[in-house]
Amino acid sequence: MSDLSLIMTAAGSIVLLLFLVMKARLHAVVSLILVSMVAGLAAGMSPANIASTIQKGMGGTLGFVAVVVALGAMFGKVMEVTGALDRVAHTLLGRFGVKRANWAITLTGFVCALPLFFDVAVVLLIGVAFAIVRRGGGGVVKIGIALLAGIATCQAFLIPAPGPILVASELGADFGYMILFGLMAAIPAMILAGPLFGTFISKFVDVPLPAEAQTSVHDQSKPLPSFGLAMGLIGLPLLMIGLKTIVSRFVEQGSNLHNWLGFIGHPFTAIMVACLAAFYLLGIRRGMSREQVMNVCNSALQPAGVIILVTGAGGVFKQVLVDSGVGAALGNMLADSGLPIVALAFILAAAVRVIQGSATVAMLTACGLVLPMLTPLGLSGAQLAAVTIAIGGGAIVLSHVNDSGFWLANRYLGLSEKQTLQTWTVMETIIGTTGGIVAMVIYSFL
Repeated sequence: MSDLSLIMTAAGSIVLLLFLVMKARLHAVVSLILVSMVAGLAAGMSPANIASTIQKGMGGTLGFVAVVVALGAMFGKVMEVTGALDRVAHTLLGRFGVKRANWAITLTGFVCALPLFFDVAVVLLIGVAFAIVRRGGGGVVKIGIALLAGIATCQAFLIPAPGPILVASELGADFGYMILFGLMAAIPAMILAGPLFGTFISKFVDVPLPAEAQTSVHDQSKPLPSFGLAMGLIGLPLLMIGLKTIVSRFVEQGSNLHNWLGFIGHPFTAIMVACLAAFYLLGIRRGMSREQVMNVCNSALQPAGVIILVTGAGGVFKQVLVDSGVGAALGNMLADSGLPIVALAFILAAAVRVIQGSATVAMLTACGLVLPMLTPLGLSGAQLAAVTIAIGGGAIVLSHVNDSGFWLANRYLGLSEKQTLQTWTVMETIIGTTGGIVAMVIYSFL
C-alpha cells in the first residue's frame, strides 16, 4: 500500500471516529475499537494481525494506565475524605487569593509534573483542582484547564519529565541548554494556555463539578490535616520518581543500586508508597478504622473503571495506526521537503501526534525519523536542544480522540467530546505551537 494511501486511511478513520462519538453518540469504547478494526482492514492488515494488535494496544496501554489510575484514585479519595485536599485548596486560595487561584493551580501542576508521566500527575492533582472549585476559586473549566496546562507544558519541554529527557538523550542535546530553552518555551506556553486561555474559554464552556466531587466528603467535625502533611504526601511520590530520574544518571547501569533506584522510583512503587502512607497518616492515625479505609478505596475504584477502559480503547486505535506503518509513511513524505531541520522536527512530531495520539510515542517516533538527518549537519549541543524543544511542541498539538490524555480530560472534568475539543485540544495546541515558535526563534540565533 502506498504512503499516501496509508495517510489517507488514517485521516479517514479519524473522521469516522469523530462522527461516531460526536454525532452517532456511540460509546467511546465501542467507537474506538470499531474504528480500529475498520482502519486496520482499510490499511491492508491481516484480519488475524488486527486482532492481535487490538490485544497489544489494550494490554500495552492498560499495563501502565490501569495501575496508575487505580492507585491514584484510591490515594486521591483518601486525601479528599480526610480533608487533606481541602487543606491544600484553602491554603492556596489564602496565599494567592480567589481571583488568582487558577495561577496557583497552574504553577502547582507545572512543578509537580516534573518527574511524572502525564497520567500520574493528573490523578495525583485533580482532587486539588476540584477542592479549589468547591471553595469558590473558579469553575471546573477555568481551574481544570489551568491545572492541565501546567502539567502538559512541563511534560512537553522540561527535563527530567520523561518525554523530553528521552529525546534529549537520543539526540545528544546539551542538558544545560535543555533546561534553559525548556523554561523559555514553557513559561509563555503555560501562561497563554493555562490562566489566560482557561479564563477565556470558561466563559463559553461551563460544566458542573462531577457528581462525586460536588461536595466535600470530609467530616466537618474533625480538624483538617496540616498543609505540610498534605503537601508532603503529594510530594512523596514526586520525590521518589525524581530521585530515580536524576540520581540514576550518575550510577552505573546494571548495578544493584541502579536497579533499586529503578524500582523505588517507578510510578507503581511511588504511588503505592504514597497510598500506604496516606492510609496510615490520614486514616488509621487520625481515628479511621481499617474497614473505613477499605470502603473509601472501594468507592474510588468505580468511577476509575470508566477512565481506564476508555484510555485503553484509545491505546487500541493508536496501536493499529502504528502497526499499519502510517508513521513511517509520513516520515518518508516529509524527509525530502527541504525545510529547516527545526521546523521539520516540529511538523513530523505534530503529524505523528495527530495520526497515532500518544505524545511520548510522537516524540520518540519523530526523534527516530529526524536522527538520520542530523548526522551530516554537525549540530552543536545547543542546537540539538532547540530541535528537542521543537519535537516536544509538535508532539502535543491537536490532541483529539485517539489520545488517552483527551479522554482523561474528558472524563475527569465531565466534558462532552465537543467541549473537550474546544478546551483540551485548543489548550494543547497553544502549548505546542508556542513551544515550536520559541524553538525556531532560538535556533535562528544559534
